[in-house]
Amino acid sequence: MSSRYVVFVTVCLLFIVAVLFAKFKASQQHQWQQDEEVHSTEIIYQELSVDAPIQPLPVVKEYDVAWAQLGKALFKSPLLSSDNTVSCASCHDLYNGGDDGFPVSVGIKQQLGTRNSPTVINSVLNFRQFWDGRSPNLESQTPEPIHNPMEMGTNWQEVIKKLSGQPGFVKSFNAVSSDGITADNIIKALVAFEASLISQNSPIDDFLLGNRSALTLQQQRGYDKFVSYGCVTCHQGRNIGGNLYQKVGRLDKVPAQLLDDFGRYELTQNPQDKYVFKVPSLRNVALTAPYFHNGSVDSLSDAIRIMARGQLGLDLSDEDVADIEALLQSFSGELPRSLAE
Repeated sequence: MSSRYVVFVTVCLLFIVAVLFAKFKASQQHQWQQDEEVHSTEIIYQELSVDAPIQPLPVVKEYDVAWAQLGKALFKSPLLSSDNTVSCASCHDLYNGGDDGFPVSVGIKQQLGTRNSPTVINSVLNFRQFWDGRSPNLESQTPEPIHNPMEMGTNWQEVIKKLSGQPGFVKSFNAVSSDGITADNIIKALVAFEASLISQNSPIDDFLLGNRSALTLQQQRGYDKFVSYGCVTCHQGRNIGGNLYQKVGRLDKVPAQLLDDFGRYELTQNPQDKYVFKVPSLRNVALTAPYFHNGSVDSLSDAIRIMARGQLGLDLSDEDVADIEALLQSFSGELPRSLAE
């Protein structure tokens, strides 16, 4: 056997050993990552389905409590704003429908926003976020108010610095991730919390699931009209809206006060998108006045009349409005106590 052949075989064996060792180290690293990432923000929902245009809300079956509780603490913390005066909860009051009750929200330095704050409750079920739909999901939506100079007006570097000075936050972040306090983990925690905010025990869902006594006779009349008049054309599905875009109405049939904003056009510059907005969810709508993108309508009955005339070409009777308004009251639900408290 020549020395050249021996060298060749030795080199091959060393190469094989090196490859096997590398694979072993990779598997060990993968196993370490698996063991380290014991927390996940994945939420498991139980979907409920009925033969109707409006669908019951899904039920939260499992969620990561540690991530969600951290997200709740961040949601309520003014440290996410530049001057420590504004939190997510400032504009999204979980105890009063998930919005703030103002036409437009107030940010740092008492600055007024330009659009009405939508409810955060059930927002994970919207097909897009914001009135103009510029964010496809909660992950991309979350940083926007934090960075918006009219809202929280800060940046990740400053937020992380402030949170790092709070032992409670440091401990909570380290408990869920070896990375500690990072922008990605802040977003992950906030989304874990917001995605768990699914309201429950609403009369409309009980009714849809077979409890005919869950709605009053007036509310049942309202439901029949809501369907037959065509309200469900835009307000259907699990969130009773929030799943398509629509023009605010026939421009000659809606009040001029609703034509102060070009909607998606400002984002797309497509003339067909003028006055087009994401259709809002009607979940908890009785708790989220004032209404429309600019919060210019205080009364739910007025909002019903405006939409019936502008979208459906209908001038509703007082009885029709009262019946539909009674139905909309049944769209209100409640949050699980562990999340709302």
